[in-house]
Amino acid sequence: MVRVGLIGFGLAGQAFHAPVIRGISGMELACILERHTDNAKNRYPEVRVARTLDEMLSDESISLCVVATPNDSHFSYAKACLEAGRHVVVDKPFTPTMKEAQQLVALAASRGRIITVYQDRRWDGVFLTVKKLVSSGALGAVAEYESRFDRFRLDAKPNAWRERSNFPAAGVLWDLGPHLLDGALVLFGEPETIDATAFCQRATSTIDDAFDVFMQYPRPRASLRARIIAYAPGPHVLLHGTEGSFIKYGMDPQEEILRSPKCPDGLDWGADWGLEPEQRWGTLTRVNEPPRKIKTQRGDYRGFYANVRDAIEKNAPLDVTPEQALRTMRALLLAHKSSREARVVRWDEPVD
Repeated sequence: MVRVGLIGFGLAGQAFHAPVIRGISGMELACILERHTDNAKNRYPEVRVARTLDEMLSDESISLCVVATPNDSHFSYAKACLEAGRHVVVDKPFTPTMKEAQQLVALAASRGRIITVYQDRRWDGVFLTVKKLVSSGALGAVAEYESRFDRFRLDAKPNAWRERSNFPAAGVLWDLGPHLLDGALVLFGEPETIDATAFCQRATSTIDDAFDVFMQYPRPRASLRARIIAYAPGPHVLLHGTEGSFIKYGMDPQEEILRSPKCPDGLDWGADWGLEPEQRWGTLTRVNEPPRKIKTQRGDYRGFYANVRDAIEKNAPLDVTPEQALRTMRALLLAHKSSREARVVRWDEPVD
């Protein structure tokens, strides 16, 4: 049994970590660090609640710590947990700087502990579907890949740390960028250049609430976008290749359920978890063939934690390796550099 200590019980802890951890056989949510409020105690009365990190780490049976706090504290919490001999999962983004991320990776290696970043979107049904289409050659040589997160929220939240210009690693490029950048890197590897613009769509925003990132490869071009004013969302994923195109509207259904009162609690998530109805499947159109629907692969965020469990207990290889985490950090920091300096940057340029 892998006993887990969850650090932080805001949106990330409540929706994306606690229920997923509790949905894994062989994993137990043993303690939640919540410094001020009683939300964790009210939701999980059977789970121990700690008010300080030292209090959590005093339980030596906890072998895995999950850092789900605001971005500015990722480094300090992860470092303390590694120094205490625990394996660590850090919510995305890894850290605000490359130096901090590299230091954590080196520390984990020196202590013989696992460190990984919560890239749950690799277990989105649509991403698994796209990955299968690309690897199978169904589209031929891919010439263009676009993935976007479109939302519609007209009012900024000035008290939310993600929307404060004076908060480290705030803004939507830090928030959603790691998902889209990691996906492109998994599909196509390291690009030659990155050209990015992070900008504000809302008059009330004080930090970027939208972005465009273009990753140029020898053959394909990856376009990664996020919008906060998109009442009629565009395609979530679009691929064009030499033998056809694939287009898919609509986001993976898992997030909406995890953030709702219908959020699962325990091992039974139902037989239809992560499945999309046929009317939401994407469309594949191959050259000289009629368009046809492509069944969306089953998505399941539990795959991330099941892999971490197996890495701890069975020495299985990590799906999200430290090297991949650093690669995504490089892409994220280069995108910020490109936007800040209003120019195309090379992949091998210095960051930070």
